[in-house]
Amino acid sequence: MQMETHLGEHTMRSHGFAVAKTHLYDWIILLLLVLIDIGLNMIYPFFRFVGEDMMFDLKYPLKSNTVPVWSVPILAVVLPMVIFLVVYIRRRDIYDLHHAVLGLLFSILVTTVITDAIKDAVGRPRPNFLWRCFPDGKDVYGEWGNVICNGDKLVIKEGYKSFPSGHTSWSFAGLGFLSLYLSGKLKAFDRKGHVAKLCIIFLPLFAASLVGISRVDDYWHHWTDVFAGSLIGIVVATFCYLQFFPPPYHPEGWGPYAYFRMLEETRGMTQVPNAQNGNQTQMAQLTEAQVENQEGQSHHGFMGLSLAGNQTSTLEDELESGRK
Repeated sequence: MQMETHLGEHTMRSHGFAVAKTHLYDWIILLLLVLIDIGLNMIYPFFRFVGEDMMFDLKYPLKSNTVPVWSVPILAVVLPMVIFLVVYIRRRDIYDLHHAVLGLLFSILVTTVITDAIKDAVGRPRPNFLWRCFPDGKDVYGEWGNVICNGDKLVIKEGYKSFPSGHTSWSFAGLGFLSLYLSGKLKAFDRKGHVAKLCIIFLPLFAASLVGISRVDDYWHHWTDVFAGSLIGIVVATFCYLQFFPPPYHPEGWGPYAYFRMLEETRGMTQVPNAQNGNQTQMAQLTEAQVENQEGQSHHGFMGLSLAGNQTSTLEDELESGRK
């Protein structure tokens, strides 16, 4: 609790540039991940063999998306960032805002690259593949029994990207990160038994689950695609969160590692001058004591000499009187 009293001293204006500069290479890697994902979307996926006997599970209707593609970034990226900003306005901690945004973007982009790479490598047909391949409903097969599609090339290309679900992995990567973030901020695992906190942190995961269910209901994915996408998203989100924040059950789980490291460095810098001042004070006290001792020794030395002289004269008198 004493550490929380330092909040508000590190704002975007005072420390924002310095914090971002410290993680310059991380931001460069983010741009590299964007370029890699663009390349993965430009290449064609593996055109897996699809025979006539395999069409039984691929004849579902080609429907529109219940959750549009454009809405997924809003749900998985924009919404968490808005919450990060709200927390920043309240706490005024640029370390928390910067690392939350950086961790979220890493979670999203790493998940996207993994998902799209697997999509291209596997080339699994979607449940609505028949209507993508044959818009007229008349299927045609070649010499080896493989399909000979006559539909739109881009639509067919997307038809080979069923596994894993991109909508689902994106949702769990962003909203899973948000759930971990809220767990730390609300101190959900402080052993006080406030179940209401769990209800709050389950909301993002519930929304991500609904996105995954919609992909099966729309016949764009098999259930195994959704399960794999959710697993990829939540695992990557957990790794990215723990890279910047302590586990939510940790006593210091409410703040990023960088914040507590900064406090330790600040405390160390303040302790060094105090130690130096203390040493100087001790040296001054020792010097004063030495001067007093020297003065006392010189003063007592003078008296001692006089006493010694008196004692010497007294002994001489006694000896002389004894002789007499």
